[in-house]
Amino acid sequence: MSDVMKPTEKKKFRHPKGLYVLFTAEMWERFSYYGMRAILILFMTTEAAQEGLGLTTETAGAVYGLYTASVYLMTLPGGWLADNIFGQRKAVFYGGVLIMIGHLVLAIPGSPAIFFTGLAFVALGTGLLKGNISTLVGELYAGEDGAKRDAGFSIFYMGINLGSFFGQIFVPLLAEYNWHLGFGLAAVGMLFGLIAYKVYAPKYLGNFGIEPKAKAVEKKEKSKNSVSLIILGIVVLLLGSLQYFGYIDVTTATGIAKAVGILIVVITMAYFINILLNGGLTETEKKKVSIIFVLFVGIAIFWSGFEQAASSLNLFARDFTDRFIGSWEMPAGMLQSFNSAFIIIFAPIIGALWVKLAARNMSLRTPIKFAIGLILLGLGFWVMVGAANVAAEGAKAGMFALILTYFLHSIGELTISPVGMSATSKLSPKKYLGQMMGIWFVGAALGNLIAGLIGGEFDPENVLEMPNIFMNVVWVSVGAGLVFFAASPFIKKWMGDVT
Repeated sequence: MSDVMKPTEKKKFRHPKGLYVLFTAEMWERFSYYGMRAILILFMTTEAAQEGLGLTTETAGAVYGLYTASVYLMTLPGGWLADNIFGQRKAVFYGGVLIMIGHLVLAIPGSPAIFFTGLAFVALGTGLLKGNISTLVGELYAGEDGAKRDAGFSIFYMGINLGSFFGQIFVPLLAEYNWHLGFGLAAVGMLFGLIAYKVYAPKYLGNFGIEPKAKAVEKKEKSKNSVSLIILGIVVLLLGSLQYFGYIDVTTATGIAKAVGILIVVITMAYFINILLNGGLTETEKKKVSIIFVLFVGIAIFWSGFEQAASSLNLFARDFTDRFIGSWEMPAGMLQSFNSAFIIIFAPIIGALWVKLAARNMSLRTPIKFAIGLILLGLGFWVMVGAANVAAEGAKAGMFALILTYFLHSIGELTISPVGMSATSKLSPKKYLGQMMGIWFVGAALGNLIAGLIGGEFDPENVLEMPNIFMNVVWVSVGAGLVFFAASPFIKKWMGDVT
């Protein structure tokens, strides 16, 4: 295993050095992604006379949802390519190269076609990098107890947010002078990540992720795709019916986004059914894969609210929030950096808390952590209902409402996202590990898509509807949290020895 210590050889409280290599690479990748995301919907809704795209809020929201969904949706084929062809290590590097190219294309002023080409490169690259770098983190903790593994993922998650914090400060600042300078800075960030990964991965990751986990698919597995094909046919018929009866208009960005949402849901269900019926799993593995599907639903609901930070909440910051500090007006996109700042502050605290609770035999199981995260998400939007009521009365809300919302969302994120990522890596059958991590990010894709569609409903000309939009999110997220609380005994039983 090269000069990397085996997991059983590491000291009790020491994390593997490879974690910090992946921490650094992911930090710079998230600098580029979140920095660009902070200005994306603002750029699209800015008038062409001010060098924006001049799209309507509805269209921009749908495009935002489609793009961010694609970023995470591509992790599923990215996981398959890593499992079967590249291995995780090469997949991460190739993905970073594509992401950098995408941001360089976005930095080129020109037609919408150039802009959408850049978004496509970023989505494809993230599909290769995002799920596979998380899989490598899980590999470093093979054989470790659940609490230490969760703590490792929390540290990794702090790297994600360190990158996004600086990205969401410097990219919006540059974008105030020129949109494309902001996009160009995102490319520079990804370049730094690639350099760090190329130099240090061979030394500190050893043989982890070099060989594909499933070099070839067995013939009997190749012939058992009938379930997926049948359900895919049903999807096509369903979309055709919805188009025929006028429920979806696939000639608009919003209609395409809704159609993609249906595709994500049904194809994901088809994938799980196929794995459960034809994947050669034991009964115990089938139960654990079923729990991954439950976590998929939970994380999709969470991200559908959380990711409005860059859609409806970003638009609220621009149009209805007093952002003046003295005589300086903070760029709207910079407010999103508070989320990352809170994660940086509280990630090590939460990570240490999990370890201490485990040492006292008081560990909170994964479904309870999911419930807490979803309820905190709802509480954040309850704060925004009050801020929206202020805006509906004709005044501008103070920044404190958004900051408090981001605080509640950040603590919720720490109780659900790194924990769910860790649980998925532990529950996954080994030969499907990359694909299951991809499924985890498909949940993020669905949530991002819904967040974009909700952002598209955020009409600055119809201020009176804003409190209702936010209140709907409160009901859904708190309701989902209560369901996770109620179902936790059943979920714990099927998770077995996985915490």
